[in-house]
Amino acid sequence: MAEMLLRCTSRLLATIGGKTKPALNTKVPPSASDFYANLIWIDGRKCLLVTHAGTLFSIFTPDVRAGDLRPIGRFVVPLIEDALDSEGLPSDTFGHLVADDVELAKTANRSVLGCMNEMAWFCELAFLDVGNIRLLDVAQLNHQLRRLILGPLGSAHPIDLATAQAASHR
Repeated sequence: MAEMLLRCTSRLLATIGGKTKPALNTKVPPSASDFYANLIWIDGRKCLLVTHAGTLFSIFTPDVRAGDLRPIGRFVVPLIEDALDSEGLPSDTFGHLVADDVELAKTANRSVLGCMNEMAWFCELAFLDVGNIRLLDVAQLNHQLRRLILGPLGSAHPIDLATAQAASHR
């Protein structure tokens, strides 16, 4: 089994598959260690939102091209590692992620998807505040996303849960 399971929305699967459907893992049940990914449109541009299911630690990346996402592991794993580094967390916070060992699956947790929709709306509002996606302070936006209080987490913040997870791996 792959070290990382990336559960993608149908819109993202269609984009990364191009003319062919990507191979999906249909046998693995949903888990808190899964990552979810959604392709959202802001200012007429594709943007990617990646979220860890167990902590809701998220990464927003604007202005993504379909070609960037093939193969998706080589795009997503460095994003996750850079996000962890920006927060002072070890790269293995969510396990040993290998760019060439990412399996795809369909989304399976409506709660995670609901939170991702809220985060997408938050990203859209941040864009509307500056008026141009190129003027968006992506690092600041990601910093804020990781400090949102989202319903399924109770009063915890995604960054706090990710920090606790990193501490439990030591």
